[in-house]
Amino acid sequence: MELIVYKTDGTDSGKKINLPDEIFNIEPNTHLIYQAVRMYLANRRQGTHKTKERNEVRGGGRKPFRQKGTGRARQGTSRSPLMVGGGTIFGPKPHKYTITLPKKAAKLARKSALSLKAKEDQIKIIEDFSFNEPKTSDFLSILKAFDIDKYKTLLLLPKKEDNVYLSGRNLPNVSIMISDKAATYDLLNNKIILIQESAVKNLCNSLQQ
Repeated sequence: MELIVYKTDGTDSGKKINLPDEIFNIEPNTHLIYQAVRMYLANRRQGTHKTKERNEVRGGGRKPFRQKGTGRARQGTSRSPLMVGGGTIFGPKPHKYTITLPKKAAKLARKSALSLKAKEDQIKIIEDFSFNEPKTSDFLSILKAFDIDKYKTLLLLPKKEDNVYLSGRNLPNVSIMISDKAATYDLLNNKIILIQESAVKNLCNSLQQ
């Protein structure tokens, strides 16, 4: 698969880049994509939720009201789940939500996500660029040149670029990552994937190892 390499002003640079079919042109495995996204979201959960059961609620040492004569159902403690402020029955307990996926399956899920994006023409290759200083307006002008400033966009870089990151972090629809660190969720959670030219090699190497 060949894609045009664009300049930062959105025009054709005259170059083309060859993307390996085994990464960008496979039959997407939708079930693996589902598993990878589920793993990503589950592993983000803290799992620190906790409610108090009746043995953990403060108080309740004495009977809240007398046994007979009130017309109410008998109660022996204010910590009962039937009472306001009492313990919770079968409430959540702290636990880990961690899910793992075999490395081969995780890579195939990423390849499937990239192939989906490529088929929908939502991957664009751009010449490498950097900024001398953080400037959001310069970053925004690049997005406007491609007419993608209104869409959720993921920019993949070959290496850490502080000025590029600082220029784009205030834009609500923009995510910036190093290319080989992008998860399946990151690839699918953005409409457009903008890849710097030299970042393609890192991305492919991470999926071919």
